[in-house]
Amino acid sequence: MMDEMIKTQLRSWRKGPVIARVDHPTKPDRARALGYKAKQGVVVARARVRKGGRRKIRPSRGRKPKRMGIKKITMKKNLQTMAEERAARRFPNLEVLNSYHVASDGTHEYFEIIMIDPHHPAIISDPQLGWVAERGHRGRVFRGRTRAARKGRGLMRKGWGAERMRPSVRARGRK
Repeated sequence: MMDEMIKTQLRSWRKGPVIARVDHPTKPDRARALGYKAKQGVVVARARVRKGGRRKIRPSRGRKPKRMGIKKITMKKNLQTMAEERAARRFPNLEVLNSYHVASDGTHEYFEIIMIDPHHPAIISDPQLGWVAERGHRGRVFRGRTRAARKGRGLMRKGWGAERMRPSVRARGRK
């Protein structure tokens, strides 16, 4: 039922803006599980990200085909993290709390991002969301602190076999 409703909305989403503010989440149960509350200071935005790897221009000469470097080149970030960062740039006064996948079509992935106003009194006094107002969480999406970014960095793994993931793959190599 819900998927059919989303499929009918995809056409308007595709023609609409890349990042759009939404009145209420498309998947309320998923949003609540990730920290959404229907209160002042909490905003939901929908972001559209193009699927696939990097698009690179093919060099005109001077390489063997093996060294052209146009196929199978992908970002280190996942698409969900890119959507979160773009939404954070679009709303600079808000902090990204979390995000979740909504839909996808042939060329795009759609994510909804839960964003919080850290200066709003309703957020500062909230026992579950008040931590976002602290200074150390400023710009957390750009430092890879959200759930999607932590997953992309391999930090959702714990215990045996995950020793080399912390503090990060590159920092571990410098030790």
